[in-house]
Amino acid sequence: MPSAPRPLRRLGFLTIGLFDGADPGRGHESTLEIIELGERLGFDSAWVRHRHLQYGISSPVAVLAAASQRTSRIELGTAVIPLGWENPLRLAEDLATVDLLSGGRLNPGVSVGPPMHYEQVREALYPDTADAEDFSYERVRRLLDFVRGNPATDFSGVEGFEVFSDVVQPHSPGLGRRLWYGGGSLGSARWAGEHGMNFLTSSVVRAGDPADGHDFAEIQLSHIREFRAHHPDGEAARVSQGLVVIPTDSATPEQRAKYEAYAAKRLPRTTSPQGPARLLFAPDLVGTSAEIVEQLHAHAGFREVDEVAFALPFTFEHEDYVQILTDMAAQLGPALGWRPGSAA
Repeated sequence: MPSAPRPLRRLGFLTIGLFDGADPGRGHESTLEIIELGERLGFDSAWVRHRHLQYGISSPVAVLAAASQRTSRIELGTAVIPLGWENPLRLAEDLATVDLLSGGRLNPGVSVGPPMHYEQVREALYPDTADAEDFSYERVRRLLDFVRGNPATDFSGVEGFEVFSDVVQPHSPGLGRRLWYGGGSLGSARWAGEHGMNFLTSSVVRAGDPADGHDFAEIQLSHIREFRAHHPDGEAARVSQGLVVIPTDSATPEQRAKYEAYAAKRLPRTTSPQGPARLLFAPDLVGTSAEIVEQLHAHAGFREVDEVAFALPFTFEHEDYVQILTDMAAQLGPALGWRPGSAA
C-alpha cells in the first residue's frame, strides 16, 4: 500500500549560483542575498550546487563561510561536492572550520565518481597521479573518518615549539552526523545507510534494469527505502528530496510564461532513461501552490520524506528567485504542513 504523505518538517532550497564570467562578484553576491532572504522567510536550510570550470560556484565551502557570517539560524549545505575533485583530508579541515564559524549549521553533501570530463581535466587536476586516483566510496569513507575524529596519522605530540595532533584540526563535534551522500542508485543508497550518513535524493535517478520500468517516483521510493533499511536509525534516518519546484502564486504573467517554457523544454528528457548510465529525470513542477501540493502528495518518493531542498532553476533572474522563494515560504510550505522554525 502507498504511504500517506508526511507533514513537511524541514523546508530548504538549492541554488547553483550562476555568474557572469566578466563580473563574477555580482553573481556570488546574488547567491548570498538569496541565502539571507531564505533565512528571513523562515527556511530551514539553503544549499549550493558545485561546478568546476563553469560559471557557477566552484568553491561552495568558501561561499558558505561568507553566508555563515551574514546569517544566524539557517542551515547551510552543499548538494553536492564531487569528491573526485577533492583531497578528503584538506576538505575535512575546511568543512570543520566553516562549521565552527557557522555555529554548527553546516550540512556537507558529497558524491563520488571520476570528475566530469576527466579525460580533459586529468592532467590539470592530477598530473602525477591521474591513473592511481581512487574515485570509489573509499574516498567518502576517508572523509567520514577525518570529520568524525578518527586518526589521520600515527604522529602527534610536541616538536620544538610546535604541537601536532593525530586528528584533523579543528574538530567540530556533531559535524560527522550532518554529512550527506547525494545518491541516485540503489547501491549508493545502501552504502550511505550502512555508513550512517544522511541521504540526498534529487531530480535525477538511475533507472537500473529495463525490466523494472522507469517510473521516477517509484525508483526514488525504492532508493529511500533501501537507504533506511541499512541505516542504524532505520525509519528515522534523514532523507531530503530535491525536485525542481516553481510555485507561481505571485508570479507575473511574464514570469509564468517563462517558467512554463523552461519546464516544457526540459520535459522530453523525463520520458525515458538517458544515456549509457540510464539517467531518469523528474519533470519540473510548475503551477500554483495548490496544484503543486496535489502533485507532490501523489509522488511516491515525496510521501516518504519530511524534509526537502527544492531546486531553483539554473538560468532565472534574481527577481524570479525572490518570487519563487517567497511563494514557497508563504504558500507552498504551509500547504504541505510546514511551519517556519517547526524543525528547531
